[in-house]
Amino acid sequence: PSAEMITLMWSFIVSIYSIGGLLGSSSAGYLSVRFGRKKAMLFANIPALLGAALMGLSRLCGSFEMIIAGRLFSGVCGGKLAFLPVYAGEISPKKLRGFINVTSTVFLALGKTVARILGLRELLGSQSLWPMLMASCGFPALVQLVALPFFPESPPYLLMHIGDQEGCKKAIRQLWGEGQHQAEIDDIMKEKATMKNTKILSVLELVKEPAFRWQLYMIVILTATTQLCGINAV
Repeated sequence: PSAEMITLMWSFIVSIYSIGGLLGSSSAGYLSVRFGRKKAMLFANIPALLGAALMGLSRLCGSFEMIIAGRLFSGVCGGKLAFLPVYAGEISPKKLRGFINVTSTVFLALGKTVARILGLRELLGSQSLWPMLMASCGFPALVQLVALPFFPESPPYLLMHIGDQEGCKKAIRQLWGEGQHQAEIDDIMKEKATMKNTKILSVLELVKEPAFRWQLYMIVILTATTQLCGINAV
């Protein structure tokens, strides 16, 4: 292929991840409520492993289309990362909740750093080992797929969405140990009562709501300028 076609294919391989992220994030809220935080996170590992397999086998099969498809599936998994801070925050004790929520950002940055190091030509960025580099994104997904079934479901989800008070208490004891946790359960019940009186806006209703107009403008401008500053190209 010509140099222009190679540039076009490479650009498409790079950008298709964001399209997958859009698809994944748009369904994250529905899946987390429909199936629960834990099951939704387990489902998110399926496209991650599928994407890793496609990219890892792409050279063996001589197919750049497999890289494109693998990047798309990896993006879908990346878009569903919204499950992680929600689940981590809901299963952590109140005094550690802020700290636990911050760790997701820290480990996201750590993952990018590890990827940059593994991508060096002296390691996995060589001409012979790059398929292993692209397939390495499936390793964290595989670890989570094996380990996550041993964790309980989110206690707030069990109580607020399922109405399973006994299951909520069991999950709390498993996470936080034996003891008096009635205060935490009462907090969840108060939050549930508050949610009943709160209207959940759709995207269209949010855009039309005058009270949120300036906040919406600010978020859109900040997000757009972040994309235009060149950080993704870097």
